[in-house]
Amino acid sequence: MKSKNKNFKNVEWGILICVILLIGFGLVAQYTASTSNDHEYFYKQLMWVGIAIPIMIVTFLIDYEKIAKFSPIFYGIFLVLLVLVLFTSSINGSHSWFNIGSYSFQPSEFEKIFTIITFSVAVVKIQQKGRDEISKFPKLMLCLLIYAVPTLLVLKEPDFGTAMAYVVSVIVILFGAGIKKRYIISTLLVIVIAVPLLYKFVLPDYMKKRIDVFLDPSLDPRGSGYNIIQSKLAIGSGEILGMGYGKGNQTQLGYLYPKTTDFIFSVIGEELGFVATASIVVIYIFMITKMIYVAKTAKDDLGTYITLGIAGIFLYHVTENIGMTIGLLPITGVPLPFVSYGGSSMFTSMIMIGIVLNISARRKKAIFVE
Repeated sequence: MKSKNKNFKNVEWGILICVILLIGFGLVAQYTASTSNDHEYFYKQLMWVGIAIPIMIVTFLIDYEKIAKFSPIFYGIFLVLLVLVLFTSSINGSHSWFNIGSYSFQPSEFEKIFTIITFSVAVVKIQQKGRDEISKFPKLMLCLLIYAVPTLLVLKEPDFGTAMAYVVSVIVILFGAGIKKRYIISTLLVIVIAVPLLYKFVLPDYMKKRIDVFLDPSLDPRGSGYNIIQSKLAIGSGEILGMGYGKGNQTQLGYLYPKTTDFIFSVIGEELGFVATASIVVIYIFMITKMIYVAKTAKDDLGTYITLGIAGIFLYHVTENIGMTIGLLPITGVPLPFVSYGGSSMFTSMIMIGIVLNISARRKKAIFVE
């Protein structure tokens, strides 16, 4: 028992501390952002946190190798759900959610987890014959199908923000797996060529408008440019220490929308100021850095690749959400992990944290005896 308690220190508790702090910031922001409806979103978010914590603990306790063994099954189940969700009613122009009573379930969020794990398992199996095997074109393409199918289905919804999360995570995993530089260079060239073509011939009009307005919000100040203008006003007016809790003009007068999800960072910036927003950014940087350290010290390649994929997801979500609220990136509707309102986002984020803690615990001095 003493040995287990001693080895328990092997877990990267700093990651969990970061999560607790971020959830705290999120609940504080949800409370002030939902004053007009009796703090409905605050109490619902509190409920999601209460449900997510036991799920995270269970994920932490089950050996990640066992989770990886069954991940292809769950990958397939959520893949089917990604097909079925396309036949649901549109919400804000997207077929991304199943409505179950008052709860909206987003399968693409959960599929991210099992796509990362299933892909990591495939890469490890390919590399059993040599680390460079993953750089062989036929095997690489076959492996990438694991990512391509769910990504294309998510694009079909359409949910370009979540689709990009899939893309970022696979790039991070492949980089960690030591893929040849020629593939990285080729991919960058394809992106440079494809982006203008996608804009011209593929993207729907509303996405083109988002990009145009992102580049110049004044093109549609009362329409597509409205949210980003209000967001920048909110964050700017907060200055160093904020306008005061519950005293933000844009937040309390309803100019920010949706303030509990996409623009929760703007709420914090307006009412609590630069000190609070900078603190949140530092916490995320510390958390992601710790994840990369866990990936470097994992007991096997499987643990390394899974952790890198998860770190990539968090890196993208944080960069995109904060970037869009300050006008540096297009608005995509990507939530800020642990801070934005949402059950699916909270559950999947806590599951991923549980897996990372799981991998950190089973490093050289494992806390579990098989």
